[in-house]
This record gives sequence, structure tokens and C-alpha cells, in this order.
Amino acid sequence: MILEQVVFQNPIRSWLYALAVAVAVFLLLKVIQAGIRRRVSPDAPIIDAGWRNLGSGLIRRTHGWVLFTLSAYTGLLLLMLPVSISYFIGSAVLAVILYQIGRLGSFTVKFFVERYRRQKIETNAAAATALSSAGFVFQIVLWLLLIVIALDNFGVNVTTLIAGLGIGGIAVALAVQNILGDLFASFSIVLDKPFVIGDFIVVGEFMGTVEHVGLKTTRIRSISGEQLIFSNSDLLKSRIRNFKRMSERRVVFSIGVVSQTPYAQLIAIPAMIREIIESKDPVRFERAHFKEYGPYALNFEVVYRVKNSDYDDYMDIQQAINLEIHQKFEEAGIRFAYPTQTLFLEGRSPGEMTKLGNELK
Repeated sequence: MILEQVVFQNPIRSWLYALAVAVAVFLLLKVIQAGIRRRVSPDAPIIDAGWRNLGSGLIRRTHGWVLFTLSAYTGLLLLMLPVSISYFIGSAVLAVILYQIGRLGSFTVKFFVERYRRQKIETNAAAATALSSAGFVFQIVLWLLLIVIALDNFGVNVTTLIAGLGIGGIAVALAVQNILGDLFASFSIVLDKPFVIGDFIVVGEFMGTVEHVGLKTTRIRSISGEQLIFSNSDLLKSRIRNFKRMSERRVVFSIGVVSQTPYAQLIAIPAMIREIIESKDPVRFERAHFKEYGPYALNFEVVYRVKNSDYDDYMDIQQAINLEIHQKFEEAGIRFAYPTQTLFLEGRSPGEMTKLGNELK
């Protein structure tokens, strides 16, 4: 009979059985995949939206050719194949399975990292920043582990390979030292926490809110709206001012009055300013002093603290102080100084004075 004819050491009947099993397994896997897809569809109210997104993402990342490979391998198990061919097919199928595990594992890590980051970004920005980098490192470790398993299954001496990579890694490290510098700088940012996501920082002449800390760069949203991108290594080499961690704001400003201001008014100015500042909230007055004789003014220096770090609060308070100082000085007849120059002329006749005035004009 034709079904008993031998092809590659197996009768045609066995090949047909193997084909039937492979088709049946493939259809079964597709039915299971479709059932799971329906369970995680938007119309399935019994599943939390987050878990639905996870399930949907895992289904989308399960390729049809992976299911086909598994189905074909199941059918081939019914056949008598040479040891070398069976070993090669088994190794190839394992590589496909490891690849699929890597894809699903990477997506799962990304999903939980992003889910946790969104939950913690408001209450624990440091943890959110650290988790983003830890998630990436975990994905790298996962893929490296899967690659090592696959190579070992193909008969590669993994120990020798790793030793060889150790020597070659030195040359690679020298070639990509800038990239590695940014990578280690990102770990330093995560572990040392000079800033975290959501902090308002100033770097040189640039300022803004930290949006993202990556493995190579950190992204900052500036006050004017554009996004600033710094390499991590350059950022850590700079002087960083972190205003988010400022518990209160120290304010120093100066006031100049005209040199003709009477002594009695000069004595009254510090107390007047103190009364104005202490009437504001939340403010703590520190000092007000007649600091120096300027070239065209008598200068007073004033110091106070705003008991929070909000910039808008500081500007509102400073504006109120400035307006009230202006009002009090106006009522007391105290004049603010401005750049002036006095010219003294001696031994000149009225005619010469008039002539000189015309020349100056």
C-alpha cells in the first residue's frame, strides 16, 4: 500500500498522523488564543482595565509562527528521525520558545514598571525614577540569560565564550566609554538621588522640571515650554540647584534713599520695614540694616524668609512688601534715590555760568 511506503525512515501513514496532530494542535492553540483575546477585550467588564491591557499586550506579542513551530514540533515527535536531526530541531524549537519568553517577559516588566511608576510618581518620585532604570536592567539580564541558555543548548561552550567576551569587552568598553559613562551616571542618579522626577532644578543657565531619567539622557521641561535634554554624565558634572527640596526661600533685597534724608528718618526706616514684613504670612523677618553709603544713595539691606518654596507665593509677598514700603515712604516724606550727579561751580560770573550751561546742553 502507498501508506506503508517509507519516506525518511517513516511510512507515509506516520507522516499523515504527524501532520494531523500538528494541524490539530495549531487549531487548538489558535482557539485558546482567540478565547483569551475575547476575555481581555474592552467588552469584558469582569477584568480590571490594567490586567486587560496586560493580557491584550501578551496576546499581541505571541506570534502565529511561534504557534506554528510548536505545533509542527508536536507532530514531529511522532516520527522516528535521526538523532542529529532530532537534536537540531529540538534546539531550534527551544530557541523559538526562549525568544517568545523574552518578548513576553520584556513586555511584562515594562507593564508593571509603568503601572507602578504612574501610581508612585506623585507620592514617591524617587522610587519611580529608580524603578524605570531597574526595569531596563532586568530586561537586559533576562535576554542575556535566555541567549546563554540557547547557546548552551546548541552545544556552545558558554564558559569559554564568556571568558573571550571578557577580553573583547575591554576593547568595546574603550570604544563606547561615553555611552558607558552616561549609563553609570544614570545609576548614580538613581542611587544617590540628587534629583528625581518632578523636581525643579537649575543647571547652569537652564532650569525646568525633571520629566524623565533615562540610561543615557535626562529630559527636563523648561519654564518656557521646550524640552531640555542633558546627557547624564554632563549633568552630574554640572552644579545642580534643586529647588524642590527647598523648605523655605531666603530673600535679600536693597532699598536706596537720597543722601539728604534726615537722621531721624534713617533711624525709623529699619523698624518701618520690619513692621511691614512681619504683617505678611507666611514670612519670617530676619533683619533690615543701613548697609552702606552708595555713590548716589544711602542703601538699606533687607532679609526675610518665605516659609515655603512656592515661587508664586514669593512674588506675591514681595510685591505686597514693595507696594507698602512705597506707601509708607510717601506718607513719611522719604524719597527713593536714583542716579544723579551734582556739579559744583565756584568763582564763576553769572554770564560765564549761562554760557557754560548752554555748552552743556
